[in-house]
Amino acid sequence: MNLENLGWNKFFENNFEAYKSEGYLAGRVSRENRGNYIVLSNESQMLAEISGKFQHNADYRSDYPAVGDWVVFSMREENRATIHAVLERKSKFTRQAVLSGGNPDGGGKTDEQVLAANIDTIFLVSGLDDDYNPRRIERFVSIAWDSGAVPVILLNKSDLCDDIESVITEVESVAFGVPTFAISAKDSIGLDNIHQYLIQGQTVAFLGSSGVGKSSIINCLFGEERLKTTEVRGDDSKGRHTTTHRELLVLPEGGIVIDTPGMRVIRAWSNDEGISRTFEDIEKLTGQCRFSDCKHQSEPGCAIQAGLSDGTISTKRYESYLKLQKEIAHLERRKDVKMNRQQGRDMSKRIRQHTQAVRDMRKKGLM
Repeated sequence: MNLENLGWNKFFENNFEAYKSEGYLAGRVSRENRGNYIVLSNESQMLAEISGKFQHNADYRSDYPAVGDWVVFSMREENRATIHAVLERKSKFTRQAVLSGGNPDGGGKTDEQVLAANIDTIFLVSGLDDDYNPRRIERFVSIAWDSGAVPVILLNKSDLCDDIESVITEVESVAFGVPTFAISAKDSIGLDNIHQYLIQGQTVAFLGSSGVGKSSIINCLFGEERLKTTEVRGDDSKGRHTTTHRELLVLPEGGIVIDTPGMRVIRAWSNDEGISRTFEDIEKLTGQCRFSDCKHQSEPGCAIQAGLSDGTISTKRYESYLKLQKEIAHLERRKDVKMNRQQGRDMSKRIRQHTQAVRDMRKKGLM
């Protein structure tokens, strides 16, 4: 296996030049577990940990390696390595992570968690059983667009659906322009539709709730049971979190897949472009209101209220749009507070460094 099979290209090569001249190596993170990483490189796989300098310079959770990242490393001993840096990401799928026992709506610290990096296509998997939820699909599509990757919707378990065409029509009405395919991993139906995205050097991440069949689809692609699967609960169609970690795997015929644990709820970290692309119909209407500062409530000439009245947009879809907008606004306020605190800490650090430098010069008689 060479680096190109793992997704290496000119983008990463250019960012690696400065490290290459110093004798470092490049590899891709395939798995992370409690601060230890499995890194794949030319014909090798190794267990790696980050250097002390890396850890000292990392200010945020998102600074640390994630599955799919290209990292700069050096060998310590056979099959063991030290990670010194993460190369610039081409794309990243992120969500809000809650730290110190807090929650995104209240207290506690929030940070950016990178679920998968350097993805070309995101397969958003929804089950055509009780898991099916158009509002959740809207949210996932919105966050996927913001990642820099291209979303594709997979409606798995088509064998359980009596009217697939109507479901596809509904999904396409809330995910404009996003390719949507009905498949059945159980019966190996419709999988040919996704092979076009699984070419050598291209990375695909599977995201969705527990029990939607992400691992089953990947097993079908491998032609063998590479990932553990279990049946969903019959009373509510919820899964049992078969996948407990993120993992990058290379398909025998080319292409790279990233499996992720199930997530029924995901909160956006940054979603300006994602909201605009997902709710293009609503945002287009907002520009047609009579007044530029319309609040879309009871103002005369409000295009949004007219759209709600004549059914151009559904009430549920508009409520979903408002919920995401409110969530992002709340997050941006928290980011501003966090940034101000960080700037204060940085200033204090520079002052301490300057003070220490002056003391050292005085001791040496230079002042």
